Amino acid sequence: MIRTVELPPPASAPVLAAYSYCEAVTGQQARNFAYGIRLLPTHKRRAMSALYAFSRRVDDIGDGGLDDAVKIARLEGTRAVLTRIRQGEVEEDDTDPVAVALAHAAEHFPIPLGGLDELIDGVLMDVRGETYETWDDLKVYCRCVAGAIGRLSLGVFGTEPGARGAERAPEYADTLGLALQLTNILRDVREDAEGGRTYLPADDLAKFGCSAGFGAPTPPEGSDFAGLVHFEVRRARALFAEGYRLLPLLDRRSGACVAAMAGIYRRLLDRIERDPEAVLRGRVSLPGREKAYVAVRGLSGLDARHVSRQTLRRRA
Repeated sequence: MIRTVELPPPASAPVLAAYSYCEAVTGQQARNFAYGIRLLPTHKRRAMSALYAFSRRVDDIGDGGLDDAVKIARLEGTRAVLTRIRQGEVEEDDTDPVAVALAHAAEHFPIPLGGLDELIDGVLMDVRGETYETWDDLKVYCRCVAGAIGRLSLGVFGTEPGARGAERAPEYADTLGLALQLTNILRDVREDAEGGRTYLPADDLAKFGCSAGFGAPTPPEGSDFAGLVHFEVRRARALFAEGYRLLPLLDRRSGACVAAMAGIYRRLLDRIERDPEAVLRGRVSLPGREKAYVAVRGLSGLDARHVSRQTLRRRA
């Protein structure tokens, strides 16, 4: 069970420099993630930035233009960095600032570093071109690349002392990660298709006449593309509803961070639901002012209460 995280002692100058590097990477490359972690206290924000920077490195290897054999070698090299961190072999003067920051974060927070191994495993699935016949198959991938990030983040957030049901917090964090990843998959169907990737389950594609894929700005001829999107949206909403049970188990600022990140993706889901074919015409996104508004709602707890009311209505 994850418990409340104590305030770590002051970090040395080299460690602070490493964290600053990770925060710069996060600020420059994280679109939706950065809005959430701004709501965290400094020590948690730094640790989350270290997690993001390492995860970004893994993702960049998978998405790069290198030969598959080179990608696999680099991913395994990144896994070796994790081994060094686990074994306490990363010193403060190490030349890799991401390793320095992550090692410090893992020393002071109960971060389950195995989640980063799962992330590497998920990116290896991408490199090897795996496809998914069923939702159960796709869940394995989603748990590697997103559910694991939820569980890693929970190691930084901690849970409130005495929170009822706190033993289920990792399960809820994992489920929320699945909700975010499925939203990503819906948003990126055209971009992924152009890159030769298909994530939606083959069973679902066949059910709605979409097995031909999404290489054009219009749906496959004779397909029920809107039906497919609405089917996956309902699945994502159910995952969000379950994952949001995490929020009452967190302290206010950690809960606000999660609510802000999840709230941005739920609003993306709303846009996709209203206009399913938009994902074939371009990348669906939110303007910065709307993301900031979602962050404020997260800090006030409004989004969490809104989702709770929706969940109760659906169960009535």
